[in-house]
Amino acid sequence: MSLKILVVNDDGILAPGISVLQRAAKLLCDDVQIVAPETEQSASSHSLTLHRPLRIRKISNNVHAVDGTPSDCVFLAYNKILAESPPDLVLSGVNRGSNVGEDVTYSGTIAAAMEATLLGIPAISLSQEYLDGESVPWDTAEKWIPKLVRGLLKTTWPAGVLLNVNFPKVSASNIKGVVFVKQGKHQAIDLFSEREDPRGRAYYWIGVSKRSMKSGAENTDVRALHDGYISVTPLHLNLTHQLTLNNLRNSFKISS
Repeated sequence: MSLKILVVNDDGILAPGISVLQRAAKLLCDDVQIVAPETEQSASSHSLTLHRPLRIRKISNNVHAVDGTPSDCVFLAYNKILAESPPDLVLSGVNRGSNVGEDVTYSGTIAAAMEATLLGIPAISLSQEYLDGESVPWDTAEKWIPKLVRGLLKTTWPAGVLLNVNFPKVSASNIKGVVFVKQGKHQAIDLFSEREDPRGRAYYWIGVSKRSMKSGAENTDVRALHDGYISVTPLHLNLTHQLTLNNLRNSFKISS
């Protein structure tokens, strides 16, 4: 396949998931470029660094690290590092942990795909679910990514849309299939710890959210993972809720 693929993530340049994605991408094309954050940027959402300078560290001809967010990485890859020959496809991940339901608004993995989409580049975010206390089943994502991406590239999706892919916490051989579903919702308990520094001042540490996957509603990404399917969800950058917009236009009145 004649492609140039940009690989990015939010877990950082040294994260195991980006090595998984690099190997999978090399089965899709010969030209794989990596531009990733120097350090972990989980839950950074779609943020750009505006109030300090950014630095690019060249590791090799096709690997660069940026001391910024996932969105910074895509922006600088497009406008500087790969400016003379931009990528045809951006693959973001593989994230350590799923990105379904409410995670979509927090995820740096999805945000990198959003930035690519804004720049007019087709983009797919990829995340691997795992159980707390157990090793991440990276083999599942690695074995399924090449054939899944090949299949997705045979389809078309419009401008302003990215694809969000999640792999369930099962072995590659136990995947039940691929389903195309909407964004769901899971019950979440956001944890934080209140502590005290040596000077007696309170500070707070936001922890990992305890999200109850349970079964989730039918035809959602949450349910698909629970049932052992790979979920694919098209996400639209236009967040306008059309029904509410229409209702406001028809019903809003200001009294004189």
